[in-house]
Amino acid sequence: MFLKTHKAASSTILNILLRYGEKNRLKFALPNGRNDFYYPTTFMRTHVKDYTPGECFNIICNHMRFNAPEVKALLPSDTFFFTVLRDPALVFESSFHYYKRVVPLTWRIHGEDKLTDFLNNPQFYFDSDSFNSFYLKNLHFFDLGFDNTLDPDDPLVDRTIQEIANRFQLILIAEHFEESLILLKDALCWQMEDMLFFNMNTRRPKSVSQLTPELKAKARDWNGVDWKLYRYFNATLWAKVDAYGRKRMEQEVRKLRQRNSEMASICINGGMAVEDQDIRDQSMRPWQPVGESSILGYNMRSNIEPQYREICRKMLTPEIQYLTDLGVNLWMTRLWGWFKSILTV
Repeated sequence: MFLKTHKAASSTILNILLRYGEKNRLKFALPNGRNDFYYPTTFMRTHVKDYTPGECFNIICNHMRFNAPEVKALLPSDTFFFTVLRDPALVFESSFHYYKRVVPLTWRIHGEDKLTDFLNNPQFYFDSDSFNSFYLKNLHFFDLGFDNTLDPDDPLVDRTIQEIANRFQLILIAEHFEESLILLKDALCWQMEDMLFFNMNTRRPKSVSQLTPELKAKARDWNGVDWKLYRYFNATLWAKVDAYGRKRMEQEVRKLRQRNSEMASICINGGMAVEDQDIRDQSMRPWQPVGESSILGYNMRSNIEPQYREICRKMLTPEIQYLTDLGVNLWMTRLWGWFKSILTV
């Protein structure tokens, strides 16, 4: 079970899992009508496409607000639980950029640099009862199913972190993505070929706000619970790396990078991601935030050798299209996409 957190390289992990599950004919618990399990509503097993009582699944990996009892009811007793975290300052920057047009509390920030204005006085702008406000405070704690408005010094936060540690066998760290994947490979007894990836849903560099050290500190302070969560599990990750062996880890990371580089040269025209308007195949364009096209995508090479065509296409397929290929009727997502296109005009 992969809890797909927001703004933490989780779409890249999702692609890995979708490919692995499809290749090995595993049974997915898929969303119904949209590409998430009715997020931010707390997950219920009835959110699963074609769910029938007592049904058991192998993989569940789309966005949800985690609800352990309901998730456990869908999966075997020996299910491996994992998720991914990222520095909350960077999560906040990415979330603010991506969701600002659907978080009404940001609409009354009138300066040109809304993010800086917010971080300079977050208490003035933030209202926990405001629509979609959870995107701008302790988003990962919220994704995990807990109260994102807690004070970091509240004893409940420490107890909750221990609860998370007991539930999830592995917490990946986005800043150490390749090391995290090697630990995941080892835990699941997968092969290196199963872990190959291209970065999905990355933003064009010009759309990323470069946080000064002062702003980064303010973002971490504002997201203090997530910062505490991140530091705890960053430490556990490196403890696992030490147990795995630093030299062994370095060797495995080199192998992973080499194979990813080889696949990029085989699959990707130009070897790198391009802006949305430069993607030739319209069916391969990624989902974009409201009001702009900041998410990069890929052009697949046209002269790929036959044995690589299928794997290349799957590695490059964005989430929405991949779910459609798996049989999910994303009518709500597509309706929102149509409405979003009107707002963008």
